[in-house]
Amino acid sequence: MRLERTFLHKVNLFLKGLAMGAANKVPGVSGGTVSFVLGFYEELIYSFQKINLKALKLLINGRFKSFYAYTNASFLLLIMGGSMFSYFSISLVLDYLIHHYELYVWSWFFGMIIGSVFYIYKDFGDWNLKNTLSFLIGISVGIGISFMTPASENDNLWFVFFCGIIGVSGMTLPGLSGSFILILLGNYVLLLVDSVNALYEVITQLFVGNFAILEDPEKLRYLKIISVFTAGSAFGLVSISHVLGYVLKRWHQIVTAVIIGFIAGSLGIVWPWKQKVFAEVNGVFLLDKNQQKIIKNYERYLPDFSKQETWFAILFILFGIVLILAIDYYDKKRKS
Repeated sequence: MRLERTFLHKVNLFLKGLAMGAANKVPGVSGGTVSFVLGFYEELIYSFQKINLKALKLLINGRFKSFYAYTNASFLLLIMGGSMFSYFSISLVLDYLIHHYELYVWSWFFGMIIGSVFYIYKDFGDWNLKNTLSFLIGISVGIGISFMTPASENDNLWFVFFCGIIGVSGMTLPGLSGSFILILLGNYVLLLVDSVNALYEVITQLFVGNFAILEDPEKLRYLKIISVFTAGSAFGLVSISHVLGYVLKRWHQIVTAVIIGFIAGSLGIVWPWKQKVFAEVNGVFLLDKNQQKIIKNYERYLPDFSKQETWFAILFILFGIVLILAIDYYDKKRKS
């Protein structure tokens, strides 16, 4: 694993982190897909895999330099730093574009995923029977997930912990959107809206010296839920990375074929022509902290080719495909 990096390489990793963070912010899009296409997926998985008992012992014993080198921290800090910074930069631009030009943004992502599948597929090489079946399994699971019916909300703490594992999966499993899966599990509103809003309110009140808020049983319930969810996310990030690292080493081609299929199957999630289904209780729409309606699911429909916006959307799909192919061309030219 490469530990010493040039300044330009560090900048490049930070920019890749920006791209991954932006993708994670968009419902239905997986940051893992970005890491896979941009070529740092395996290093990301193997770096998370280094967060283990040995790393903990190095940290406890004060061997910080060894801990830094062992966990490939320079890589993780650049990628995760770029990802977090993205929430305050590129993601804000994406939020604006999705709000005002939703069809065209989804079309652009749809095109980029098509281009990404082609980009990975053409260099895969050995499409024997085993790898082809793995690809078909991956695409079937991806499509199946995209058309599942959302479940009801469930605040059981074991289930919340499981949701934490699933919620972080978009970073480690290409083609799988953690936020979309939480919608399907019925806990998107509970975990990413209600609990986050309660945590924000508690922190704000504590900051101004109002400790009485800690006696509010409803606030304590949400704090317990978000704590368990966070613990599940941390556990999922490390455990899934260990499992993926293990299977990638032993069945690299099969796993890669499944991932390609999974990414292709995610096209059902980012299908541009869909309308939002909003969460509501007794006919009243649920709102987030910005007073925006909370999305519960999507209903897909076929494009109307008599509309001008449909043809613009198709142009954005083509633009997304061309963009990925241009990146592929530039990468090959740079290496030659």
